[in-house]
Amino acid sequence: MEKSKSRDRSHARIAGLLSIIPGVGQLYNKQIIKGIAFLVVALLYITGFWNLFNMGFWGLFTLGTEVPRDNSIFLLAEGLIAFLILCIGLLFYGLNLRDAFKNGEKIDMGQHPENFINSVKSLFDTSYPYLLISPGLLLLIFTVIFPILFSFALAFTNYDLYHTAPAHLANWVGLETFKQIFTVDIWRSTFFDVLGWTVIWTLVASTLSVAIGIFMAIVVHQKDLKFKRLWRTILVLPWAVPGFVTILIFAGMFNDSFGAVNTVILHALGLHAVSWMTTASWTKIALLFIQSWLGFPYIFVVTTGVLQSIPEDLYEAAIMDGATAWEKFRKITLPFILNQMAPIIITQYTFNFNNFNIIYLFNNGGPAVPNSTAGGTDILVSWIYKLTMSSNQYALAAALTILLSIFVIAIALWQFKRTNSFKEG
Repeated sequence: MEKSKSRDRSHARIAGLLSIIPGVGQLYNKQIIKGIAFLVVALLYITGFWNLFNMGFWGLFTLGTEVPRDNSIFLLAEGLIAFLILCIGLLFYGLNLRDAFKNGEKIDMGQHPENFINSVKSLFDTSYPYLLISPGLLLLIFTVIFPILFSFALAFTNYDLYHTAPAHLANWVGLETFKQIFTVDIWRSTFFDVLGWTVIWTLVASTLSVAIGIFMAIVVHQKDLKFKRLWRTILVLPWAVPGFVTILIFAGMFNDSFGAVNTVILHALGLHAVSWMTTASWTKIALLFIQSWLGFPYIFVVTTGVLQSIPEDLYEAAIMDGATAWEKFRKITLPFILNQMAPIIITQYTFNFNNFNIIYLFNNGGPAVPNSTAGGTDILVSWIYKLTMSSNQYALAAALTILLSIFVIAIALWQFKRTNSFKEG
């Protein structure tokens, strides 16, 4: 019995072995046009990209051997492109092997494989969604995946001001850059200071935005409140104004010398002027206030929609049971809001963890801190920007980016799983 099964699959196995040379397995299956097509595409692929593979992988492994001829960063980029194109080629090669083997199985079972025209029609019928997204997938590979791979690879080099073309070459250093973050005094102290403020900033700014947005939505949702549309319009206005415009306006208002906060508001209250821009603690308070102003309208709008979807029967039943307003809020309204909005709330925290715009536009991460490469209000993403643009510490910035990404992804996945957001139904 086993021998007959082995004989029954002999054609498929031979076709699979022959398709080691793309197209030959199809020719063996008497699919002439398809076999020629696979063979031609393979030949064009090899001849077209041979020089890229030759130069690209040499540069990827060596990062250059001679200055000023070689540029390590260009060689790294070229090598990664060669790697991606090789992966696409291997995918095509795998499809070639599978096609030859599957059609060989049909012949073993006494069936005739489809001709070229029917194969094309079958491809469109069974794989139309994949064909439709394939151009976008190729674009995604070279506009999203390639930059991610480049940043990832850069973290394992020593690319900085002293290892740049045309005077110097960069080298692969493995985990040395990551080690420096935790062993070199200036990097270690700065990293933990910035990380601490980043966590505080994320938790406080996001929580304030979410709490204010939910509170205002509940207040406006009250049945006996008049002019609801007017209040909703007013509360959405901060969201309608572009964020960078609002930040720059607030930067002027909080100016130590001529800002309206010091010269008008605090003066009218009989309080002394505050150094909003030159004292880190006051700058942090100002940033938290601005982010609350920018963030609560979105939460307000989403919460308004959620509140309108809560069944009135729940409140009527609670009233019949003698529940107070606070009990209705705690037992019905708040759990319903949190359950429906959990993914959105999580994205608010991940967004603020990387909220570069407000930190940079308000005070450029300042004020300055002695013996530190980061400012008093820099978060990780703005510190990474400074390491790249000001200090030319490219490898260190790439390593920090990897640590930052791992942290954000891990927290987001953990929170999503806790809220059952990955479960269907």
